[in-house]
Amino acid sequence: MGPGYDVQARSSASAEHQKRRVQPIGIFGGTFDPIHFGHLRPAQEIMRTLALEEVRFIPAAVPPHRQAPVASADERLRMVEIAVSGIPGFRSDDREIRRSGPSYTVPTLESFRTELGQRPLCLVIGMDAFGGIESWYRAHDLPGLAHLVVIQRPGWDFAPEDEALPPWLRGRRCEDPAQIVDAPAGRLVFQAVSPQNISGSRIRAMLACGESVHGMLPAAVEEFIAGRRLYRNPTQRM
Repeated sequence: MGPGYDVQARSSASAEHQKRRVQPIGIFGGTFDPIHFGHLRPAQEIMRTLALEEVRFIPAAVPPHRQAPVASADERLRMVEIAVSGIPGFRSDDREIRRSGPSYTVPTLESFRTELGQRPLCLVIGMDAFGGIESWYRAHDLPGLAHLVVIQRPGWDFAPEDEALPPWLRGRRCEDPAQIVDAPAGRLVFQAVSPQNISGSRIRAMLACGESVHGMLPAAVEEFIAGRRLYRNPTQRM
């Protein structure tokens, strides 16, 4: 076995490794009450930047850390289905609505692990949610199940120093997002996205006042909301 054989063997092994590398899957949960461009546009940027194969939008049935949604679980799921229809790589996922009890993130990620094995998973969350992550159910289990991708929105355009992170997240920061392909989970990425001055509470308040929300969410979602007369009660503005 001369040098030529060794080079060929290494080349074949490298090609096989590249074949086995798969694009990560993004996990984007929320109440989506309603889903809007403040969700969709950042998700598209994250998908491009991290070379995700797809992003799963998962409406929470019973959000454990915030007020109960105004729209029903089925209505919010339907709005997500409408919003992502026709967008390459975007998929709706109803697993939290099918599951009874509070919509905790760790069981959701565990269900993905059961389905997808060691494929890289990226849990996409906002800086506001990240700020309270230690209060999450079984928060310390998160890095063992997925990479954490924290969206830096206006007003949260900074990344905390490593010593300011919870102890179980220190040393996990990844400055090169491309590295998430090399491991199924465990890294922490702070990713800036374009400003989107849109929120569900603002949309609900505007609709309650009879104001137009045109351009803040997909037209088909706007039509669904109008057809169901969602968010028209002034007491449901926030």
